[in-house]
Amino acid sequence: MKYRTLGKTELKVSVVGVGTWQFGGAWGKDFTQDEVDAILDKAQEVGINLLDTAECYGHHLSENFIGNYVERRGSRDKWIIATKFGHSALDKNNSSHWAADEVRTQLEESLKSLRTDYIDLYQFHSGPDSVFDNDELWTMLDKQVQAGKIRNLGISIGSNDNLHQTAAASKINAKAIQVVYNRLDTTPENRVFPSCIEQDLGVLARVPLASGYLSGKYKPGAVFAANDVRSNHDKELTASRLRRVEEISRTEVPANVNMAEWALAWCLKHPAVTCVIPGCKSPEQVETNARAASLDLVADNHPQSVS
Repeated sequence: MKYRTLGKTELKVSVVGVGTWQFGGAWGKDFTQDEVDAILDKAQEVGINLLDTAECYGHHLSENFIGNYVERRGSRDKWIIATKFGHSALDKNNSSHWAADEVRTQLEESLKSLRTDYIDLYQFHSGPDSVFDNDELWTMLDKQVQAGKIRNLGISIGSNDNLHQTAAASKINAKAIQVVYNRLDTTPENRVFPSCIEQDLGVLARVPLASGYLSGKYKPGAVFAANDVRSNHDKELTASRLRRVEEISRTEVPANVNMAEWALAWCLKHPAVTCVIPGCKSPEQVETNARAASLDLVADNHPQSVS
């Protein structure tokens, strides 16, 4: 495993992390604590130290799985835990909750769920600019940083081209940006990444396998099961993605290299990217993801690399 400093934070993060959206049941599968334990045990074994979650992944369910694991293992100091705020899985109207007092309540609930007294990276979760531009919110969060409940603030931008929030990061003392970035969606390279480099912001690349399209498992014409989130994707767009993946596999992925490993390493070669945070269903997938760090594409002389 390789490690890089996450922007202006003092966090040394593994270049491959674990995204935990799936623990909330979003992948059409309900995880057990034993299954989560096995995944996180394997992650620690292969050198991964970053876990990315959110309060709305099953209404603190993902956080609870993580907190239960970390508490029983007595391993809080071994992990860098990133979570998010702004939504509620219990809100059937899919409303957002951005008022300062609502976010303060979310923070306390996340701390309780994670069985910890601090969060390493607390991220604004894909909210619109209208609620982002709220001085009261950021003043409250700054007080939580001063109180030690939050180590660092971050922004998980909803649009891959949201320069408004990215450019304002340093002003609100956010030190990391999370954004969708993968071989099929390179939009952040145009404006977001240059701003991140200019401000020395860490970058977490989410959906680095393009919702599994870049896993190498699916060929043109593939049909996804009804309980698979990809079955809800636009059919023409899905067909186009699968054709593009086949072309990439044929023209860009070296022979005898696992496509998923290559796709993660491809993200990590960009000088702005600190870490990729793919999801996973099993310890075996964790191990496959971790091997991306050893591919030649992941340079040791990356500007944020740490030996």
